[in-house]
Amino acid sequence: MILEVATLDVRAGQEDEFEAAFKKALPLITGMQGYISHQIRRCHEKPSRYILLVEWAKLEDHTQGFRGSPQYQEWRALLHHFYDPFPTVEHYRDPL
Repeated sequence: MILEVATLDVRAGQEDEFEAAFKKALPLITGMQGYISHQIRRCHEKPSRYILLVEWAKLEDHTQGFRGSPQYQEWRALLHHFYDPFPTVEHYRDPL
């Protein structure tokens, strides 16, 4: 299993619009092959920062499957204009 960790900095004042767009975009990712689960959390100290955690069966389910799909193009259109700067995305695996 792979854990995708994305730090999302949303333009100040657009948090409510981002959250509404994220709810709309969510079915685009949850229906993808290899998707297991996700969490999104809003930062207490920096209210315009979010962290998105997505569990994938394997790395390629995210990097090739989702990112190479038409659903990702919709995801981008709904969400990417909210970010400044563009998110940092890293992938983690269980070392044991």
